Amino acid sequence: MAAVPEFPARCVIWFGHPHAAERAALAAEGWQVRGVASDQCVAIGMRSNDLVVGLLDLRGTPPGNLEHLQGLLEQHRHMRLLAILPAGPLPADPALQALLGCCAETYTTPLDVTGLVLRLQQLADGEAAGQPAGAQALVGDSAVLQVARAALRKFAPVDLPVLITGETGTGKELAAQALHALSPRHGRPFLAVNCGAIPAALVQSELFGHERGAFTGAATRRLGLFETATGGTVFLDEIGDLPLDAQTNLLRVLQEGTIERVGSNHPVSVDVRVVAATHVDLEQAVERGQFRRDLFYRLNVLRLPMPPLRERGTDIVLLAEHFLASFRRRHVTRARGFSTEAARALQRFNWPGNVRELLNRVQRAAIVSEAELISVADLELLPPQVEMPQRMLHDARQAAERDALLQALRDNAFNITACARTMQVSRVTVYRLCRKHQLALPELR
Repeated sequence: MAAVPEFPARCVIWFGHPHAAERAALAAEGWQVRGVASDQCVAIGMRSNDLVVGLLDLRGTPPGNLEHLQGLLEQHRHMRLLAILPAGPLPADPALQALLGCCAETYTTPLDVTGLVLRLQQLADGEAAGQPAGAQALVGDSAVLQVARAALRKFAPVDLPVLITGETGTGKELAAQALHALSPRHGRPFLAVNCGAIPAALVQSELFGHERGAFTGAATRRLGLFETATGGTVFLDEIGDLPLDAQTNLLRVLQEGTIERVGSNHPVSVDVRVVAATHVDLEQAVERGQFRRDLFYRLNVLRLPMPPLRERGTDIVLLAEHFLASFRRRHVTRARGFSTEAARALQRFNWPGNVRELLNRVQRAAIVSEAELISVADLELLPPQVEMPQRMLHDARQAAERDALLQALRDNAFNITACARTMQVSRVTVYRLCRKHQLALPELR
């Protein structure tokens, strides 16, 4: 009997209590979720090729036995550790801060489950493909991507701010992670936050922290994102959505390397590298008064444009094959490739959602495909003969409208009142349509 192939397991060790929806979302992507108490004696059984990710959930009561948890993580130093930070205050406990320093990435409350699942998928893809967490994580061979890779390698060692620009879905966060992985700060935290996803009232506290009593509900001091990321990299996604008052404080970080917690007048030194990303034109935002000019100049020291997918040529099919191979490693599917027509359709499509849209279409096609080769229909991309220029479509509609009007007039012996009743429009509309389509009623009668 042939040996059954042993596929690597993917497991999330959740230090805390995952919600049912979070557990279900991870399970749907092939992740085993093991929830354990932080002070519980845990033996993580795993094979050499298994991928295990630790998730430190601080949304509830902070871990009571921090020393035990530190010892456990020391035994499993190979395990990548992520953290979920609470919306409320976080105790200024040195042991807790040391634990957060071990976290490669953090997520803020409320938890973006979709973003977490996507990040875990990226980790699994990189592990399975043996890819380094650097420039090679950007899959493709096109000339425009090679230019982006070269700039990325050039910028990574230089401890200056980087502004990543590009359309939504072009891989700006992946580029930021590669910058961090190739930089001297790679052993320290990489903390990402979407500036547009934080409520305006909480932005200052989330980024810069607050003191006890700074506002209603601030029972203890809380360290913000910049203090938590000390020594590492802070990635500010959608920087154009940052409120103006928070822009002022961010400018202080870039100019002086200090922050002030909400409710305090004492500056606190922070050592972080700032990488920002935007899909909007910040120069135009500056002209409209929506973004500080001096902050733009500080962020725009090194600029990394990410090319849209439609400009990457053969990378489109290469990425589609990469996503399909990743899907096949995690799920049972008959699909193993793309038909010639599907490959042409992939390259012909405009991809308004860029790489993210391509990933979604490939995954959906891999599920619905009944054949070994994914078809154009599986990808829901129209073949060329179905596509119709706008002018042709307009002319066809006009011809159909004229034919319908003429038929209604004939059926009612060119009686306008009866024709209007049949078409369920007013008599004025019938006269207007006759003029529009140049139907001379006296001659027709």
